[in-house]
Amino acid sequence: MKPIRLMSGFFTVGFWTLASRILGFVREMMLAAYIGPGPVMDAFVAAFRLPNLFRRFFAEGAFNAAFVPMFSKRLEADEDAVLFAQKALNLLTAAVLTLVGLAMVFMPGLIWLTASGFAGDGRFDLAVGYGKIVFPYIFFMSLAALFSGVLNATGRFAAAAAAPVLLNIFACSAMLAGSIFGGAVINWLIWVIPAAGVAQLALVWIATERADIRLRPGLPRLDPEMRQLVRVAFPAALAMGVTQINLVVGQLVASRTESAVSWLFTADRLYQLPLGVVGIAVGVVLLPDLSRRLRAGDMDGSRDAYSRAGEFSLILTLPSAVALVVMPLPLVSVLFQRGAFGPEDTAATAIAVAIYGLGLPAFMLQKVYQPLFFAREDTKSPFRYAVVAMVVNAGLAFGLYPIVGWIAPAIAASAAGWAMVALLATGARRMGDVARFDARFNRRAGRILAASLIMGAALYAVLIPFGWVLALPGWRYLGLLSLILLAAIVYFGVGHLIGAFRLSEFRRALRRS
Repeated sequence: MKPIRLMSGFFTVGFWTLASRILGFVREMMLAAYIGPGPVMDAFVAAFRLPNLFRRFFAEGAFNAAFVPMFSKRLEADEDAVLFAQKALNLLTAAVLTLVGLAMVFMPGLIWLTASGFAGDGRFDLAVGYGKIVFPYIFFMSLAALFSGVLNATGRFAAAAAAPVLLNIFACSAMLAGSIFGGAVINWLIWVIPAAGVAQLALVWIATERADIRLRPGLPRLDPEMRQLVRVAFPAALAMGVTQINLVVGQLVASRTESAVSWLFTADRLYQLPLGVVGIAVGVVLLPDLSRRLRAGDMDGSRDAYSRAGEFSLILTLPSAVALVVMPLPLVSVLFQRGAFGPEDTAATAIAVAIYGLGLPAFMLQKVYQPLFFAREDTKSPFRYAVVAMVVNAGLAFGLYPIVGWIAPAIAASAAGWAMVALLATGARRMGDVARFDARFNRRAGRILAASLIMGAALYAVLIPFGWVLALPGWRYLGLLSLILLAAIVYFGVGHLIGAFRLSEFRRALRRS
């Protein structure tokens, strides 16, 4: 895959992911306005986090980290890749059906394990009830992820990237309907989530059929190929799910303070916007490309793909991180403060946003480093690193809670993110030059950081005299839009002038995509 074609893949996935994240943002804004931080939102967050946690293991996380490289290599070598995908589908279907059945029975235990602070108040029973409704979403999402992996490995990115948009469309429509037709908005929301999972699965299944790849569920067989898939996937489960596990640990700590789960969830949604857009694009495009190149022995091409992925990540992540640190209060105020989301909620959430902003580059770099290991079917090394990162996260979250209170999980998550990056970078050194960024990346990385810092300084300079505009009803939306436009002009203008990137490269990649 040539650099421009690789970048076009990033832009294709990035476009649909951006659309999904923007709609997801609208979803969270509606959730904050209609329900607001408190017992009901705390319970919903705890319940909905369960399928999202297991999604990292059975969906686009561990399973695909093992499946995509193995499928890509068979596809490249013309070794009956479709049969391999069929057997993987059968095994995944049986595993996730078993998981859903167990979760339905032991839902109270799952809620207690992930939000023990709810015990003894009304949030616990609410979370258990919501969890039984939303958990089956994981079944549809897991199968959809496998079909998406097949599409991505064959270079068809659009349908798989567009599928998550459906969840947000369904969720926003449900909350809007609830506000119009009456009834508890939360009930409209939780019942539509499994329906959205069905729609997502249908979209990628149909796209796979149109690609002349027919897959049908059947009885699972644990033959040598599937045993190898399980052996590779098992350690990847923790390595890919470390961020979600850290969030669950944070939720466990934050559940001791009412509304803290809601504040951290809202802050998490804000920093997940750039992380999701860039991280998913890099992971989806880079992993199959690296797998094919390594299979073909193309070390130079592998290094180039890895370096361009790192460059693409920095271009969009560093300015986002600076913005989250420089102006968290205006962002949260304009985007979320309305309805049931009040000024106190804004102030608390803004603190968490700034702290998560410090960890954003680390969360992104993990997405760049991990495919180096997964493309070689080495999931044990990231597994070991993830264990260390989780220990760091848990130690800081529980250790700092008596000192700084509910904000401890945000501090712990960012620190654990950087610990994970340090371990991945150290472990990648043994792979040789293919795991080292090339001269172009090294030349541009410092300039990207410089452009980001200049952009941050410009934002801060404008906020001092004109920040009051963001507190005016009606005008605050225009004020935030003006700040975003200013940031984009300064960042891309300075970046182009100092050689951090070339705007013509973006234009060529966009035309290609």
